Amino acid sequence: MRRRILLAILLAVAVTGAALGIPLGVVAWQLVETLQRESLAASVRRVATVLDDQLTAQEGTIDLASAKLAAPSDSLMVVKLQREKELRTGVDPGAEQISESAPIAHEGSVTLSIPAQPMRTRQGQVVLLVVLIVTLSVGTGTVVATVTARKLAKPLRHVAERAAKLGGGDFRPDPSRYGVGELDMVAEALDTSGTALAQIVQRERQLVGDVSHQLRSRLTALQLRLEPLTVHPDPDVVDESRAAQEQADRLAEALEELLAAARAASEVGAEPVELAAAMPEICQEWRQLLRAEGRNLRVRVADGLMARVTPGRLREVIGVLLDNALRHGAGTVTIAARRGDAEGTVVVEVSDTGLGVPDELAPHVFERGFSGGGSTGVGLALARALVEADGGRLELSSSRPAVFSLFLRVPRPGDVPEVRWPAERVPR
Repeated sequence: MRRRILLAILLAVAVTGAALGIPLGVVAWQLVETLQRESLAASVRRVATVLDDQLTAQEGTIDLASAKLAAPSDSLMVVKLQREKELRTGVDPGAEQISESAPIAHEGSVTLSIPAQPMRTRQGQVVLLVVLIVTLSVGTGTVVATVTARKLAKPLRHVAERAAKLGGGDFRPDPSRYGVGELDMVAEALDTSGTALAQIVQRERQLVGDVSHQLRSRLTALQLRLEPLTVHPDPDVVDESRAAQEQADRLAEALEELLAAARAASEVGAEPVELAAAMPEICQEWRQLLRAEGRNLRVRVADGLMARVTPGRLREVIGVLLDNALRHGAGTVTIAARRGDAEGTVVVEVSDTGLGVPDELAPHVFERGFSGGGSTGVGLALARALVEADGGRLELSSSRPAVFSLFLRVPRPGDVPEVRWPAERVPR
């Protein structure tokens, strides 16, 4: 994009320079010749005046030497009088010359001729000056084009990155604006879309959870009611009850399969992520924000820790937790990642040294719309929904001080085809 903008501006500058420079050079060339001829014409008129005065005062005789004083030193003066030969004085101007004539009152004329080479030299100098001015204009246009291209391409790249993050599950609003009306409108639209998508994801997770809970409860109750009928004295009742119980069991299996398929669909973007490399990059922007408040951010991640997550969702969740620590916490914020107590899990803990979460608020921090600090109450609820969408969990493991624990799955060999995972070491 930047290259296209730069080439477009440079093409416009070059066309403008050519459109103005060529006519300007032609006009400058002709102007030098016009000025030279006008100067020579003024000189020949002065000579004619001197000759007229001499002819009048001296009764037909002239003094070429005194008349030549009114002409350029490098000129050739030719005087033609009636019934007399031409009178010449001065230097021969050569083959290429400029000549101007003027009449004499006593039926004659005077002609001055000068070499054309000095004028051609001046014409070349003027044209060269025009070329230099056009070149300077094109160079200035190039600098302006480069700066403008960078200024326009940078927000365009940022908008593209923002759209990519939005597609990857990073729904956080971005406060960056660019001072360009159209781009600012796009940024506003992306923020609005991100908020809407976040709400859709959260409602989807809530709906799936509520539906699965209700169906499981009803199926369990149905199975419990059918079980006593399997020992009924009437054989027909026993057969029907067993058939109904088989259908209930099949329905329960189908429900589990549907929920598993829904989880797999939600985890379609999940991939193995090395936390030691991902966490510093995610925390970079928050480090500056915390430093502006006089606070520090520490990241402690052991080498080799891998988690199966969607990168955009991980960035979103960590961003929500750091934003929560920035708004409601105090002191140093610490992000620590370690292997979980349960097999196949990695735990990422985000904590600070503030007063923590009051006991009466701790059970409600993940409820949508609930906030103890005047915020929207959407962030933590959305973060939990995003973590669950990748098959993980988000919990408030400690309220004083506040410690949020993110439980993530460890990648399995089947999660990434064509990647050979190292086998576990066993004694030989």
